Amino acid sequence: MPESSSQISFRERIVGLWRAVFIQRIERMKMTEHTFTILVSILIGFLAGFGAIGVRFLIKIVEEISFGSGMNILEKAALLPWYEKIIIPMIGGIIVGPLIYYFAKEAKGHGVPEVMEAVVLRDGVIRPRVALIKAIASSISIGTGGSVGREGPVVQIGSSIGSTIGQILMVSGRRLRTFVACGAAAGIAAAFNAPIAGALFSVEIILGDFGLTYFSPIVISSVVATVISRHFMGDFAAFDVPTYRLVDPRELIFYFGLGIFCGFVALVFIKVLYFLESYFENLKLHETIKPAIGGIVIGIMALWIPHIFGVGYESINLALNSNMAWSFLLLLTFAKVLATSITLGSGGSGGIFAPSLFIGAMAGGFFGNIVNILAPNITASPGAYALVGMGAVVSGATHAPITAILIIFELTNDYKIILPLMISCIISTIFTSKLHKESIYTLKLALRGINIFKGKEVNVLRKLSVKDVMEDAEVIPEDLSFNDLIDRITASKNTTFYVVDKGGRFLGTIHLKDISGILKDIETLKDILIAKDLVSGSNLFLYPDDNLDHAMHIFGNSNVEEIPVLDPSGERKLLGKVRENDIVEAYNKEIFKIDTLTELSEGIGNIDKRGIESFTDEFGLAEISAPLTFVGKDLKELSLRQRFGVQVLLVKKQMPESKESRYIDVVPKPDTLIEENDILVLAGPQKSLLQLRNL
Repeated sequence: MPESSSQISFRERIVGLWRAVFIQRIERMKMTEHTFTILVSILIGFLAGFGAIGVRFLIKIVEEISFGSGMNILEKAALLPWYEKIIIPMIGGIIVGPLIYYFAKEAKGHGVPEVMEAVVLRDGVIRPRVALIKAIASSISIGTGGSVGREGPVVQIGSSIGSTIGQILMVSGRRLRTFVACGAAAGIAAAFNAPIAGALFSVEIILGDFGLTYFSPIVISSVVATVISRHFMGDFAAFDVPTYRLVDPRELIFYFGLGIFCGFVALVFIKVLYFLESYFENLKLHETIKPAIGGIVIGIMALWIPHIFGVGYESINLALNSNMAWSFLLLLTFAKVLATSITLGSGGSGGIFAPSLFIGAMAGGFFGNIVNILAPNITASPGAYALVGMGAVVSGATHAPITAILIIFELTNDYKIILPLMISCIISTIFTSKLHKESIYTLKLALRGINIFKGKEVNVLRKLSVKDVMEDAEVIPEDLSFNDLIDRITASKNTTFYVVDKGGRFLGTIHLKDISGILKDIETLKDILIAKDLVSGSNLFLYPDDNLDHAMHIFGNSNVEEIPVLDPSGERKLLGKVRENDIVEAYNKEIFKIDTLTELSEGIGNIDKRGIESFTDEFGLAEISAPLTFVGKDLKELSLRQRFGVQVLLVKKQMPESKESRYIDVVPKPDTLIEENDILVLAGPQKSLLQLRNL
């Protein structure tokens, strides 16, 4: 429901007053943009570190209530009566289902895809309540035996903290995404006591961008969260890892094989997880009931395999210390795949990172036992393969080998394991990505129709039309003689020629390569052939109003360099042509413009109480909501430069499908139509900006 003008003005006055006070504080401290980002990243790391500690504390409380205190969950489960093993996870599901459904549906599942979606589609905007609901729901899921990890929830909680702080400070979308990544990095760092891995996880998975402007604050948040975690939880690794070494250089061959095996296991994990998610989604039951059903199934499985309960760190330590039989390791590998998939697929809350480590440890331990039997003199203990297998399954499932390598390296602090670790992780990633394009994170988004790799590209290309890059085509009449055609081709720089009939209707194209094959018979054919005889027909064409994203799809699915543009009337009138290189060039120009204008609007921090960012005493920049008198008119009609002496730098348009006021940046053109809720970024005399703001 749209807000009234009085409500909007009151809110704007309150926000403007708060913002002015905040900016004045910054100015008094002579705080630069860089200093501001660093201080906020420290705050995010601090809060996310406590968030990670809080999740551990909540899990421990729920676990003690559910299973009793004094022992680890594996030992407790072994002493429980059979019916309690079933009832406890069922009760957890009964509580978690309504909690997620009614308060924060984003808390369902493993969390990281939701963070990635927020970064790509909403400029990092995450509802503040998500942190609280995710913490409670995940703690109940894990504490009652759900076969999930705590790292995914910690990532989502940290990201929510970063997003909330950014929203309170009213930062730009670009910086808000950075703050979300800071929170994610802090969560992983605090969970594993691994600051480097936390930072790399965030830039490799959450952002997919290793730019220095992103990386610096992310590292700071990661380090601060680690310091908080170490202060309260102790300076120790997440797992009890013995010292391993590469026994023989020939052993690297086995680690190559381990990478392939773990890649296969990771692929199975992805397939089973999303199969069961789809199964439970199609189950004709209310969403609040499904987690309880998943809990019952987990309880039944735990009657025979209690190791699947909870995060599973105790079982991982057993595998790392070579204290499990090969047959049991193989059983646990696929039992955990099934258990985690059931917990998450049914609607439970938790992460897949720890289960991936569990599955990798069991798969690696199994593989290590086999190679120890085959070549005992040149292979390390099964525990070494279990350790490397942890990284290999994580890298295969997430398609993030750098993060996987660094997490395992930070767990061991031993450089001797790095070479086999790198080989197995890279091979696993290559193997899995070749057979399955999407990772365990991106597949969830892909099934929703979201391509995180094409966020900015699609937005930019969809805003541009074929007519924006269309060129004149070299037209050939259908009855042109072969001799004249050769003369035209020889004198032209083009390699493609467009043949039209006497009515101007497009018949097809003549390519230079098509003619080269008949030039040897030119004396025989020169008086016989005409242009129409050489036409190669094609169904490829575009209309002037087609967007460039559609055009690029056609280029991508065909082996052509240019495509004719036809009149949309249906009479096949040739209007021109469009080249693939021209589309790429237009895209690069638009990205450059948007990035330049975004940097400009973000880089000026001298905002006064009027909401104007001052360049000089008289000249400034401001974001102004489009006045009602502007709506329905284009920029040419408004003539803002002539009337007010201001320049429109950017038009921010609200996405029609957005429920959270998400805007896209549009580079202004004379025919850009101003719509309701548009925001204009204007530069010019401060008096004019103030006048426009008050319209």
